[in-house]
Amino acid sequence: MNLVVLASLILFILILSMLLSKKSRESKKAEALFWERERLADSVRRKPLDHLDYIKIPLDTFPLNLMEENPEVRECVDILKTLSTQPIVNLTGYSNTDLKLEYGTANITALSDYDQNYTVLVRTLQKWADLLWDNGFVSQAAAIMEFAVSTKTDISRTYYRLAEYYCANGQKDKISFLVQTAQSLHSANSKAIVRTLQESYP
Repeated sequence: MNLVVLASLILFILILSMLLSKKSRESKKAEALFWERERLADSVRRKPLDHLDYIKIPLDTFPLNLMEENPEVRECVDILKTLSTQPIVNLTGYSNTDLKLEYGTANITALSDYDQNYTVLVRTLQKWADLLWDNGFVSQAAAIMEFAVSTKTDISRTYYRLAEYYCANGQKDKISFLVQTAQSLHSANSKAIVRTLQESYP
């Protein structure tokens, strides 16, 4: 074998070995940090949840009777009515460990329920808005999506349809607010939403 080729191969193997070794150390370090945070989280006592940013559904401002003959619309409205009696908190992007460290291990079940309620809320709002939008009730759909944005939903369709509505109605200045809200999201979707809005409405 050519000495140059052999030397290159040996160098490649050495570099690869070093990179794999570094990655292994980093992985072990990350795992150790994770379990240390878990250990600390499990020792945190229950804390009051009174100061959480609970979401209230403004049913009195929604078009509850619009398209009420549609079974999918009725289902959305029924879900929202049920949710309006439940605690709802947007905890998107926070892990169970984060929540236990902040509020105590004993609160994790309640917090998970609150967050699940939020997930159902924003999905239901978007489904309802889509049904109204696709049947010509665009302004009513926009109002529903605006409420969803006020809760800091990370459903990208909500932002894109609202931006489309603003642009079509001479309210393009409001798109900057959508961008600002998306930038503040504690969600993996944040950057993609911001990028799409900025590219579509420069």
